[in-house]
Order: sequence, then structure tokens, then C-alpha cells
Amino acid sequence: MILAMSLGLNNRQNKIILELQKQSQSIADLQLIFSDVKKITLNRDLKLLLELGLIEKTGQARATKYQIAKVSNLLIPINVIEYFKNDIDERKIKASFNLEIFQIFKEAKSLFTEAERKNLEQLNSAYKQRYLKASKITRDKELERFTIELSWKSSKIEGNTYSILDTEALIKSAQRADDKSEEEALMILNHKEAFDYILQEPAHYNEWSLQKILELHSFLMKGLGIENKPRPHQIAITGTNYKPLDNQWQIEEVLNKFIELINEFKSGLDRSLATLALLSYIQAFEDGNKRTSRLAANACLLADGYCPLSFRSIDENEYKKAVLLFYEQNNLSYLKQLFIEQFEFAASNYLPRKNM
Repeated sequence: MILAMSLGLNNRQNKIILELQKQSQSIADLQLIFSDVKKITLNRDLKLLLELGLIEKTGQARATKYQIAKVSNLLIPINVIEYFKNDIDERKIKASFNLEIFQIFKEAKSLFTEAERKNLEQLNSAYKQRYLKASKITRDKELERFTIELSWKSSKIEGNTYSILDTEALIKSAQRADDKSEEEALMILNHKEAFDYILQEPAHYNEWSLQKILELHSFLMKGLGIENKPRPHQIAITGTNYKPLDNQWQIEEVLNKFIELINEFKSGLDRSLATLALLSYIQAFEDGNKRTSRLAANACLLADGYCPLSFRSIDENEYKKAVLLFYEQNNLSYLKQLFIEQFEFAASNYLPRKNM
């Protein structure tokens, strides 16, 4: 694993993690390994790693030892640039679906640090205050803008070539671009219909079921010739050697485990991020898995009173790298970084103060 130094951990803290991956260590053991580092500095490092949930401690007083947390691989940042310098066949990956992934998420309890959560809560509080002060005309205009931008960008991630202006004309005036395919227009319009359906009753998604996942997938695949049921055969994923489950009954089983996990999370933030990662990872359908994950992630946010994500400013290639990193290493760190960035963008960009 190539740990990242640019996402909150310094070189020494990365080295501590690497040592603890070998075996548990006491503070005295670590002092021998890091002989040029003061004990007070090591204690600060260990406190930070404990707060981030990357390590655990056992015992008391002199018997205290530190070890890698079971969920650490899920959350420890990885240097994405270095990771993807290796070609697809050179990367050492988890090539098959990890049946233990749901237990790992359960043990994580929270996918965000206290500081990350506080930041997102503050941004959301400011967004909600602006929403309450806005006129109905302003709210409707911003909702229309959001829907256009979500439908455009989520479709673009999947290779759709409509521009944002073409998307606006399609959604607002039913004006289809002459040089674009019928499938591309349907993809965009399906996004709008799916998001409109979520908005009718956001509380509908306070608790998930298989039927609710199938509903969203059905909206997104309408008219595109994709069956609205778990696939009965293997599929290959471009850009990776990871192969998801190939058995319809196993897929249904893990979907039910996913639903159980999501319903256990208390925060919409955790539910949303887990949904964004896991629905893509399961690859339950022949097509439309990532689209379903993005709309379902938004449903989780809206159900719990959070600002939804349009993904407008996300770089499609970076998003795909983040998803592949989760497929190949079950590591959530880069997808979480992008999620936070998109939340910050959405909470600040929609209903801006100048419109108040």
C-alpha cells in the first residue's frame, strides 16, 4: 500500500502505521524504532492516529500497546498518483468481491473524522439557513439549475457527450441536440425523472429496501434496454482486473447485506458515502450501477436534511480512479476526499448569498 502524505499524515506518521502493520508496539518499542523522535511527539502522533480511527490501543499504563485498527485499510489515505503509475496488470489488487466488506464498514462506525463531520455540518447549516430565507422563486430556480447540472455531470461521467447548455435546452424546452443520439438524451432525462422522484418524498429513503434500489435503477434505465434485476452472469469492468460476483443469488444476498448495513448507519453522511462506494462495488446490474449509486447517495443526504451533490465540479477521471481504488483495495479515502469536496462545492454554490 502506498500511503499518502498529502492527505493529513506526515512521513513519520505513515512510518508508524507501517510499523504497526507488522505487529503491535508499545510506546517504548516505538521509541527504539524512532530513536531520534521525542516521546511527546510520538504520543501526539499516536493520539492523532487514534482519533482518525487508524489504530487501536490495548492494555493500560505500561502494558499499553498500539495496533492497526481492523478498519484501517478502509480509511488510511493512499497516494493515488503513485498507485496508478502501475498499469492495470501490474497492480496487486483484491481481484474478487470481498464478502467481509460489510463487516469492515460496520466496525468503522463512522466514516468521517470529528473535524470532517463538523466542517460538513457547519456548511450544511449555512445552506439550510439560506434555503429558509430564500423566496419560492429563488428556490425553484436553484432546484432547476441543480437538476440540470446533476443530470449533465452524472451522464458525462458515463460518457455522455451532451454539453451543459444542450442539457439545459433538453430539460427546460424538450429540445434535443441534432448531433446526439436518442440514448444520450434518454440518459439525461432519466436522471431528471429519478431525482424528481426522490424529491417527492425524501423521507422515503430514511430506510432502504431492495425495492427502493430497483425503483431508482428503473428510472435511470428507462428506455435503455437494461433489465431491472440483478444480473445472472459475469461482467468485466473497464480499467481494472477486479471481477464482481457472477451469481444472481449471491448478488441478491449481498444487496440485502448492503441494505442492512445502510439502515444501521445513524448519519445521512455515512449512509451516503457508503452507498456511493458499495452500490458501485457490488455491480448488481448489467449497467447503470454508478448512476444508481450517485442518485441513491443523494437520496440518503436529502432524507437526513443534507444538501445533495450535483457532482458538477468533479473531475471524471479522478472520480473513476477513486471508484477503482475502492474496487481494488477496498480503500475509501480518495472517494471520501472527493465526496467532501463535492459537498463543500454544493453547499456553497447553490442558493448563494448574493441571491438572498
